[in-house]
Amino acid sequence: MKHLWAMVIKFIACFALLFVILGIGFDLSFQNVLLITFILGAVSYVLGDLFILPRTNNTIATIADLGLAFVVIWFILANVSDNGASIFWASLIASVGVALFEYFFHKYMVTSVLNKNEPTERKGNNSLQYQTEASEEVSPRIPVIPRRPKNKK
Repeated sequence: MKHLWAMVIKFIACFALLFVILGIGFDLSFQNVLLITFILGAVSYVLGDLFILPRTNNTIATIADLGLAFVVIWFILANVSDNGASIFWASLIASVGVALFEYFFHKYMVTSVLNKNEPTERKGNNSLQYQTEASEEVSPRIPVIPRRPKNKK
């Protein structure tokens, strides 16, 4: 239930943000904004919020979501938009807006949705437990072998 509520929050906030930026600012249709919201919301929730965020931190997950949002928005706009000149700027501005939202959404995910007691596949670098072996010798001792006298004939 917590994941469903988080996805609803993410969908509504992303839709409002993308409608203002892409719909009003770059004159994209309502259906295209809705399509981008569904695809971006599903992909970024699985990859960014459930896969990357529990294994890293908020900053790295936000940067990953910025790149993911830019690629997804640019790809969809390249296929549905008639205005080819502003696709890059529309994708960049929208992905920065989504990344700003994702920064705060990740804080909500960590505190309310993700279970901290679930084991992850990979532990962070701070949890590595190395054991060292110590001895008194600093360098190895080379045994001294006495020389045998040469046989005289």
